[in-house]
Amino acid sequence: MLAESIATQFDVPGRLVTLQPIGSGNVNDTYRVILRTTFSEEQYILQRINQKVFKNPAAVMSNMKLVTDHAHARIAAEADKADRIWQLPRVIGALSGEDFVVDDEGGYWRALSLIASTTNYDKVSIPEHASEAGRVLGHFQRIISDFPIDALEDTLPGFHITPNYLAQYDEIIKEQGARQRLEASSEAARLHQFVEARRDFARVLEDARLRGELTERPIHGDPKITNVMIDNFTGKGTAIVDLDTVKPGLIHYDFGDAVRSSCNPAGEETNDLKEVKLDTDLFSALVKGYLLEARGFLSDTDKGYLYDSVRLITFELGLRFFADYLAGDLYFKTTYGSQNLNRARVQFALCESIETRETAMREILEKNF
Repeated sequence: MLAESIATQFDVPGRLVTLQPIGSGNVNDTYRVILRTTFSEEQYILQRINQKVFKNPAAVMSNMKLVTDHAHARIAAEADKADRIWQLPRVIGALSGEDFVVDDEGGYWRALSLIASTTNYDKVSIPEHASEAGRVLGHFQRIISDFPIDALEDTLPGFHITPNYLAQYDEIIKEQGARQRLEASSEAARLHQFVEARRDFARVLEDARLRGELTERPIHGDPKITNVMIDNFTGKGTAIVDLDTVKPGLIHYDFGDAVRSSCNPAGEETNDLKEVKLDTDLFSALVKGYLLEARGFLSDTDKGYLYDSVRLITFELGLRFFADYLAGDLYFKTTYGSQNLNRARVQFALCESIETRETAMREILEKNF
């Protein structure tokens, strides 16, 4: 097995015992590696970077190493005053001295320290969990907020720039296969109409950036709830993982994605659209947790676009799922034929729920600032 041969090429002591596939990520292949010495057991996370998504994996690893080194220094400096042990994955070097291993087929592999005695969840059902998700994101954004973005490479050009996804969608629907899928499904036709009705809104954050109202900072890029680790003993959030997408960007996309994935108790894969909604109690808790950490580095203009970011990122992800379905499922992993179509249905239903709760959500944000 290729992964087994790669697993012994990182600077971790011990003899390989086993590899366990883990996670439900849509992009990378991920394993838990267990090694043993005479006196100890070592575990770490091994991932093969998806080069169909990340065209420059060496730059991905450079960004990850720079940001995590900076963040670890900030965590250490603040440790005595913290109310918990904050953690972040550490990049484990290869025996070759690089931060990755390249296999004989040109595939890139990386090793990351394991955030032990923690659990991640697919869904949030209680306000306490939502608050911790917000706190973890706010903490991560705060400790990297002073990192210079010109030191980071844009490893995913166009990522989280909604007008770009809309332009890609427009190209996809010109293709014969996409047109056939649209014509064959009344539900696909309905989702197409949903997209058309929100074309103008797709530019809300990028237009604000172009006007100078919003500025780029280092962002996580994918702070969905499954990437938030909760301490098994204290119930507190302790880390955020999956740092492939760290890059310069608008922190609003991070905030919106955290809300989108945390405040819909039905989750992303439900087939029952009646269960899909933005839970304002969860939203209120997440906002409170987030602002405990983020209040100090948010400008007044930043605050004004937080609601829009929630609505927009939900629309954006639905658009990406829908476009991938129409293109023939080229990006996101699927286990059945219409999975990306159903994922798009869920996100668009959530977007509608967010739109109906705009007043309440803006009031929650205003009350907590």
